[in-house]
Amino acid sequence: MSHGLLFPGQGAQFAGMGLDWVNASAAAAGLFDRADELLGLPLASTLLHGSEEDVTATDIAQPGIFLVSAAALAVLREEDRLEEPVMAAGLSLGEYTALHAAGSLSFDDALRLVRCRGELMQEASRACDSSMTSVMGLDREACEAACEQAGGLVSVANLNAPGQVVISGEREALDRAADACAAAGARRVIPLSVAGAFHSEVMREAARGLAEVLVDVDIREPAFSVISNVTGRPVSGPDEIRSNLSEQVCSPVLWEDSMRAAIASGVTSFTEFPPGQVLGGLMRKIDRETEVSAACSTASLDPAGGDQ
Repeated sequence: MSHGLLFPGQGAQFAGMGLDWVNASAAAAGLFDRADELLGLPLASTLLHGSEEDVTATDIAQPGIFLVSAAALAVLREEDRLEEPVMAAGLSLGEYTALHAAGSLSFDDALRLVRCRGELMQEASRACDSSMTSVMGLDREACEAACEQAGGLVSVANLNAPGQVVISGEREALDRAADACAAAGARRVIPLSVAGAFHSEVMREAARGLAEVLVDVDIREPAFSVISNVTGRPVSGPDEIRSNLSEQVCSPVLWEDSMRAAIASGVTSFTEFPPGQVLGGLMRKIDRETEVSAACSTASLDPAGGDQ
């Protein structure tokens, strides 16, 4: 049996995330302290004691989610409670954690990158009235057709699981596309509470800014396979990683494709890292036979595995 690691993206955040890990482990507490030192801001106290609104801001949520996932990874490795992986994948922001887990990015570099990414995306969001909408019950082709029918700056942003697509774009174009999806027979069309149109051309300036920053970051060959959101396939080296990470903020997240590629390669079980347990739910829609164990706390990872 081959094992994989799954890391969450923005939207998984919640007030108090990471508190169980920090209270239970000196290794986790040390990473929270290190994060404050590196970023020069009280990230740890914001995550552990701030409000829901505090932790939802893009420039806080992104480094915060990475920090919680990385802390859990460090603890499980220190306690030898993690099955040796052959691959890792992360949803959008989570791809940085996957690369960190595979040794491509140091903790320090990955944390600085996700903070910068969050700031750039927040800035792009402020420059354009935009958002995202979840569409349930329509396939990719139908959602793409609805976006084309709507006109303007709107496109498919996330292909999460069968019948679960997210569209993203400027507000007026997004509203027209959402109406077109409903008219085409979507079961539900749900506006998302996000700062802007992530994974669309609204984020193009953020992509350019991130590409400039990535030039100077030390990126190494991953120790095991890491699947890219942009291609739905494993990345092959530092140059491709840099290119994909910058393009990722504008490109659709090919999560269903990524999971099917992992399963086709022989991965039969996954550990899902905190915060949240969204990815296990998506996997049940993609392939119910594939096992996902959620590492919710230091006591939660059952060595025998099991669906969570």
